[in-house]
Parts: sequence; C-alpha cells; structure tokens
Amino acid sequence: MTNHFIDGGVTGISLLTTMLTNIPLPILIVCINAPFVYLGLKIINKEFAIKTSLAIAGLSISLALIEVPNITDDNLLVAIFGGFFLGGGIGFAVRGGAVIDGTEVLAVYLSRKLGTTLGDVVMGINVIIFCTAAYFLGIEIALYSMITYLSASKTLDFIVEGIEEYIGVTIISSECEKN
Repeated sequence: MTNHFIDGGVTGISLLTTMLTNIPLPILIVCINAPFVYLGLKIINKEFAIKTSLAIAGLSISLALIEVPNITDDNLLVAIFGGFFLGGGIGFAVRGGAVIDGTEVLAVYLSRKLGTTLGDVVMGINVIIFCTAAYFLGIEIALYSMITYLSASKTLDFIVEGIEEYIGVTIISSECEKN
C-alpha cells in the first residue's frame, strides 16, 4: 500500500479510488463489495454470503486499525512478495468458503451467462482496472501492479489447488532390454 501499487478486482478499484479521491480504503472496500455479496447470496448461497461478509469486514477492520510500515523501497520486492502475501490471504479465505473480493462472484455470474471461463471474466475486469491505473497513476505503477497481481494469482492457485503438476521422464538407452 505504501508503494501505491494496486491489485485487481474490487480491491484494486478501491485502492485506485482511494488514491484519486482520498475516501478511506476500509469504507470503499465494504461499499464496493456490498452489491457483490448480495449477488453471492442470490447465485451461490446464504452461508457463502455470510462468510464473505465476515471476511470483507475483517479485511476492512484490519486496514483501518493496522498501520502498514514501508519495509523496503525496492518496487520489485514489494510487487512479488506483496502479491505472495495477498494471494495467501485470498487463498485461505477461499479455502474457508468465502472470497475477499466481489469480482469473483461477478465472474461466476457472468461466466454462467456468457458461457466463458471464470479466468476470462476476471482477466477482462483486471485489464480494465490496470489500464485505468496506467492512465491515472502512470505506466510504471501499473506494470508493478500487474506483477503483484500475477504473484497473488499464482499463490492463490497454489493454496487452493495445491501442486497439481506431474513430472515425466523419458529414458533412452541402448540397454533397455536388459533386466
């Protein structure tokens, strides 16, 4: 946050709006996510909406009460490790049956309506957010923000999906018939 990078989704929209208007981030996080929580109630279920509301409230309270120090001025470190910790937090929320960002709920809804994948919808939303960030905050911040998003995305995948990659080895030898 102290390096002025943004994330994708509602969190990114909230951060960008805070930078442009000085409206407090915790208030924006709650207000912008509210319609998506309601959408989650309608298209997913009540338990999901309650857990998501609690997760978003916890995020907002933490943002309001915890002072975030500037640990380093190295933008690449901030982008990579900031994304890592961001993705970890989102991943643990998802494993608990909630989301911290309403765009995932919107992505579920739109993917059903449009016949696309969740990833396509989320990527489309984030392209708009990062282009807006490039316009208002500058290309460099937008590019570092994309690194943050990619790092968060991979960490999220790792926490939610685990390691799903398989390693295959082909051994070629003239001795293959020997036992």
